[in-house]
Amino acid sequence: MGEKGNDVLQGTLDMLILKAVSLGPLHGYGVLLRIQQISGERLAIQQGSLYPALYRLEHQGAIASEWGESENNRKAKYYELTNLGRSRLNEETEKWKRMSGIIGDVLAAKA
Repeated sequence: MGEKGNDVLQGTLDMLILKAVSLGPLHGYGVLLRIQQISGERLAIQQGSLYPALYRLEHQGAIASEWGESENNRKAKYYELTNLGRSRLNEETEKWKRMSGIIGDVLAAKA
């Protein structure tokens, strides 16, 4: 992680990737940049974590890929959300909201 980034909590990377590609098809590095952008540069994803996660999500059927050309005319694999991925994103988002609410309640407890 860079100085400006925060570590991504274990188990949240897949959800962040699904959210990023839900906003439009992206190549791998574009996913990384989109997550940084929509987090206000507060999250930075390591490429070493990103590509295995993309492979895993594609293998699970949550995202689909197609070869295309990147902005600098290089061959790149573009990822987009599948119907299964959209359902999973919705489920994971709801779970995250519930869990963050519970954790917030625990941390707000007074002695």
